[in-house]
Amino acid sequence: MTSERKRIISCGEVLWDLFPDGPKFGGAPANFACHAAILGGQVSMLSAVGDDARGSEAIEILRSFGLDTSLIQIIADAPTGSVSVDIDAAGKPTFTIHAGSAWDRIERSPALETRIADIDAIYFGTLGQRGERSKQTIRRALRHARNRGILRVLDVNLRKPFYDAAMIRESIALASVLKLSDDELPEVAAACGIVLEARPEATLRAMRGRCELEFVVMTRGPKGALLVSESDVVDQSGIPTVVVDTVGAGDAFTSALVLGLLRGDTRGNILKNACVTASAVCSHAGAVPRTSR
Repeated sequence: MTSERKRIISCGEVLWDLFPDGPKFGGAPANFACHAAILGGQVSMLSAVGDDARGSEAIEILRSFGLDTSLIQIIADAPTGSVSVDIDAAGKPTFTIHAGSAWDRIERSPALETRIADIDAIYFGTLGQRGERSKQTIRRALRHARNRGILRVLDVNLRKPFYDAAMIRESIALASVLKLSDDELPEVAAACGIVLEARPEATLRAMRGRCELEFVVMTRGPKGALLVSESDVVDQSGIPTVVVDTVGAGDAFTSALVLGLLRGDTRGNILKNACVTASAVCSHAGAVPRTSR
């Protein structure tokens, strides 16, 4: 296991979650990027924001976590993304994602292609591909990463109506690691033509084999997570916590997962650390901790 800083690009949406008590910085790739930086990663963010106050503040926040923001584009005629969030009594969020956001218009660039030649992993989701321009840019980056044998981590992050079965299949085909939740498993399995088995690990094994993935990891909320590889299944129970809200917990989980894989930790430790990281996020409001910026 090595202690050198792992270089990661996180691709997709940077936005503001509009909670009943006010806006909070968010977006799964941005949340992932911040938590990966907290855990010691050297992280670059590929996204776009509007030429507005929320865009400027988002970039400032990312920099406060030590992220490289040179790949974030400023779109003059589109707003920084926003999502209305409602939290139920159990702390589970529902989202209304506003259309026409800057992150739908990420352009390809020579700087991005140069950066990909010098990274250890690339993270992406399905929501960040809802805009055709961003989809093509992200997928081009992933093909370059695949050609170089770089770890490619997909968090499917299903948000209606911004995906379909083809989006799921095409995204998985570009990944080497798939992370999903138990709520997402039925739709992802159906998109891949895989029959749901009584035991979820059997479904995940079938998915890993058919889609030629190195790992499939499924979170189960308070029940923990499963990690399926070619040789084994790791089952990690949940970590008890007092839940304030669950926004960003899955993104934090994935950050610990990716850093653990890159550092060559044991699979049991990787999954346990990921669950501990996610549990800690559930204990405070918002997807990332406050900084002293």
